[in-house]
Amino acid sequence: MLENLVAFAGAAVVIALVPGPSTVVILRSSMRSGRRAGLATVLGNETGVVLWGVSAALGLSALLAASRVAYDGMRIAGAVVLVWFGARALWQARRGAFPGDAGDVGSGAGVEGGGAPAGVPLGRCYRLGLITNVANPKAGVFAVSFLPQFVPEGAPVLPVLVALSVLWSLIDLVWYLVVVWVVDAARRTFARPGVRRRLEQVSGVVLVGLGVRLAAETR
Repeated sequence: MLENLVAFAGAAVVIALVPGPSTVVILRSSMRSGRRAGLATVLGNETGVVLWGVSAALGLSALLAASRVAYDGMRIAGAVVLVWFGARALWQARRGAFPGDAGDVGSGAGVEGGGAPAGVPLGRCYRLGLITNVANPKAGVFAVSFLPQFVPEGAPVLPVLVALSVLWSLIDLVWYLVVVWVVDAARRTFARPGVRRRLEQVSGVVLVGLGVRLAAETR
């Protein structure tokens, strides 16, 4: 069991380091709205990780792996979500108005303390992280193909898979906490209007690109 846990933890660390849609969304929330917003987005994302893991334990995500219709439905829905988020970022950059501009640039509010600027609900950031993760069918297929490999022979499958899901989420959480902390340390640079506009443009293009790629993907 210990060998399996060590192998699983190592694999989970490698997986966490690979950037994807969740990474882009977490970075964007942290750069735009501060540490609390970034942490709320991370918690939403990790909730999605646990949900996919539990679904794998219950056999639900196996449906995505087995059914072309189910997978394609989730794939198109996920692509729409990513393109929508990216388009909103590009529109925000074009308008040049960002949440909390009146409070966190110049006065330092929301920057020094790492808090989310006024008008940026943390619940919205949480939902953003959750939706981004849950709308990705690759996460479901990955969970059902990845987690069972580390269940020891003869061990109760359901509780072990749930435990692995929680461990996976915790490892993911630690990595993204580091990411949020690093971004927060550079908040004064990111708070400059010109820098923020450029970051919105880059994150918008990346999200739209990921959405288009997901939509065009074939199994």
